[in-house]
Order: sequence, then structure tokens, then C-alpha cells
Amino acid sequence: MPYTYGLLIFLIIIIASAVRILNEYERGVIFRLGRVIGSKGPGIIFLIPFIDKMQKVSLRTVVMDVPPQDVITKDNVSVQINAVLYFRVVNPNKSVIEVENYLFATSQLAQTTLRSIAGQVELDELLMDRDRINHQLQEIIDTHSDPWGIKVSLVEIKHIDLPEEMKRAMAKQAEAERERRAKVIAAEGEFQAAEKLTMAAKVIDESPSALQLRFLQTLVEVGAEKNSTTIFPVPIELFTPFVDKISEFAKKSKG
Repeated sequence: MPYTYGLLIFLIIIIASAVRILNEYERGVIFRLGRVIGSKGPGIIFLIPFIDKMQKVSLRTVVMDVPPQDVITKDNVSVQINAVLYFRVVNPNKSVIEVENYLFATSQLAQTTLRSIAGQVELDELLMDRDRINHQLQEIIDTHSDPWGIKVSLVEIKHIDLPEEMKRAMAKQAEAERERRAKVIAAEGEFQAAEKLTMAAKVIDESPSALQLRFLQTLVEVGAEKNSTTIFPVPIELFTPFVDKISEFAKKSKG
């Protein structure tokens, strides 16, 4: 009887070591006596006890934070840059056979590539042309990690930390640029106003009565805004049309 129980326990251990269950996002790389015979999964996997060994590999996208890297740009500015890396395993066999630890290897590759690319561009280009630099990083890292069965889908620069003196210099530059634009806009406004005044002067010069009407309109506006008495020197020419009309009317009356 004890032998029966012992045999039953031994069979349970054998079956437990022979059966594996893999999730939908997992694959199992099978080694048989030290040689890879392929990858299996998902679902139930049967192994030969004491002969087959299995190593799980996840196929889900890995989001890896690239630590801040000290970089000297092409124009000799010292900055710190960090990034985020998105990649996944597309070939489980290569990810196990070709590299000892694909997570660590991909992280180191991303760090060295980030330092190399950032050191080849100037600071302005690094700040303003991130899309191109991100795409260049993605291509280089993906090319070097492809033999490991890794597919890099995206690389994004997260933050660029500038020295304090550089931040102050850039703030002064931005302020100067805003002042320049404000002066240009004011100058353009004055230029347009001068053009309109020139056109108005031409119209008034061609029609003297328009000047008289404008003068009277100004008197009305000043009188409406001010309660005090205002004395304006009135040109004689303003009353000339009225005097002419009165003289003409008098002549007609005498006739």
C-alpha cells in the first residue's frame, strides 16, 4: 500500500513537470537536451520530463524608460536627455538564443544611441526637430536589435534639461524676439495709418467743402465731450459760401 501511494505521488510529479500552460501573450522556447526545437504556445504544452526545458517569453509591448544621459551637443552645450522606448519580441527563439538578457541589452543600446545622436546635432535642432531625431533613434535601435528578435516601434525624447545660464539666455532671447515683433507690428500700423491720412488729405484737397464739414464735425465732437467753453479760431474761408449765397440773394431782391 505505501508503495502504491509513493508511485501515485511520483506520477503526479511527472505529469506536473510535463504539462505547462501559457497565456495568449506568452510563448515557450523548448530546449531538448540543450538544443532548441522551437517555440510553442499559447495553451497547454506537453514536455518530456527531465529531457525538455522551457523558457517563457512575453510578446507584449515593453515600455522602457531610458535614464537621463549627460550629452554635449555639437555646439558644446551640456544637457541631460531622457527618453522612452517601446518595443516587443517578435521572434522568441532569437530573443533567448542570440542575447543573454534582451531587456538589459535593449536598454544599454538605447542609452548609447541616444548619447551618440544627441551629440551630433546642435541645441536648437535638438529642441525644434524632435520628430526627426526620434525617428532616427527608432531606426538605429531597431536595426541593431533586429538580430535579437526585437522590434522597436517607437522612441520619444521625454525631457531635455538645460543649464540654468542657458535657460536665462534663451528667456532673454525670447523676450527680445517678442519686443521686436511688437515694434514691427506698431510700425506697420503707423505706416498704414499714414497711408490712410495721405488718401484723406488728397480727398480734402480736391474738395474744399469736405474740409469745412470735417471742421464742423470736430467742433460738435469737442462740444459734446467737454462742458467747458472752447474757443476755436475760425477761418474766414469757412463762411465764404454763406456770404456768396447772401450776396446772390440780395442781388436778386434788388432786381
